[in-house]
Amino acid sequence: MALSNQEILDAIAEKSVMDIVELVKMMEEKFGVSAAAAVAVAGPAAGPAAAAAIEQTEFTVVMSSFGENKVNVIKAVREITGLGLKEAKDLVEAVPATIKDAIPKADAEAIVKKLSDAGAKAAIK
Repeated sequence: MALSNQEILDAIAEKSVMDIVELVKMMEEKFGVSAAAAVAVAGPAAGPAAAAAIEQTEFTVVMSSFGENKVNVIKAVREITGLGLKEAKDLVEAVPATIKDAIPKADAEAIVKKLSDAGAKAAIK
């Protein structure tokens, strides 16, 4: 019996971020494609004039270093992302790491402050 798209989506929604990353890698290998390449091809189609006219409304928080107190940073990442302890630890240790993606600027600034207070170095992109 074939699964419907909604059933697949529901099953993926129940997985952790790290499991989804692994799933994407497996799909890339199985089908011989790259998710990053599709985004890169779609991006320039809008043209430079359209890119200049569009104001950025979604921001990404990237952590570049976890600093001296990794435990506090892991706690902060868990609070920000809702990840489990192992997933948060893996994310912190994988610097540079994207903590949150496609969020409003005010939220991104608050997350950077929280990470900085915990001892990490983070930036908004």
